[in-house]
Amino acid sequence: MVQHVEQMSGRILDKHPGVVREYVRGKRGIYALYRRSRLYYVGLASDLRSRLKAHLRDRHAGKWDSFSLYLTETLEHLRELEALALRITMPKGNKSKTKFAGSRDLRRYFKSKVREAQAREIGTLFGPSGSERRRRRASQRNGRQPTLAAYVKGRMPIRMRYHKRGYKATVLADGTIRFRGEFFRSPSTAASAVSKRPMNGWSWWRYEAAPGEWVELNVLRRRRKERTG
Repeated sequence: MVQHVEQMSGRILDKHPGVVREYVRGKRGIYALYRRSRLYYVGLASDLRSRLKAHLRDRHAGKWDSFSLYLTETLEHLRELEALALRITMPKGNKSKTKFAGSRDLRRYFKSKVREAQAREIGTLFGPSGSERRRRRASQRNGRQPTLAAYVKGRMPIRMRYHKRGYKATVLADGTIRFRGEFFRSPSTAASAVSKRPMNGWSWWRYEAAPGEWVELNVLRRRRKERTG
């Protein structure tokens, strides 16, 4: 953003067009139209002066009496700025909210995290489920604990790519990995179930460390070591 003017009367376009022309002719940016100080419409234009004059005659004519201008040096990110303004303010004169290009909607991510938190709470209040108790007893009989038990507190989705195909699994609260209806004690045995050969699952499987940031399970192990010193 390099220049701006806010809440200026639309009458200036008729009475003093030269003043406006001097600064906005051929310039690009975001503009907002107001009716009695209430936001009516938001748009973008590569020639703001021409666009404002057009709005004196098109379907918006007579529906606004003042305007604001926000000038930019380039067109880069201009549509994202317009989309952000529309989605926040939802003006009456705009017919659509406009989509964010390349932006991930975090609703599903937050829903999955809430489900994980609820599952942990249920486990705390009512204890492990029957299947989890059977897996724990089997592990105790075999003298082995799931490798990820020390790194997880609740369910956690993981995924990997092998030969250009994607695979998904779930780490359960006890550290067991569920993949295609089977249960595995370590990332490597779960990865080997995909490849049919020995693999280092800590490098192949990935977990979501932050929204949209899928990193190797090795990072999970390294971060825990850093916290414990």
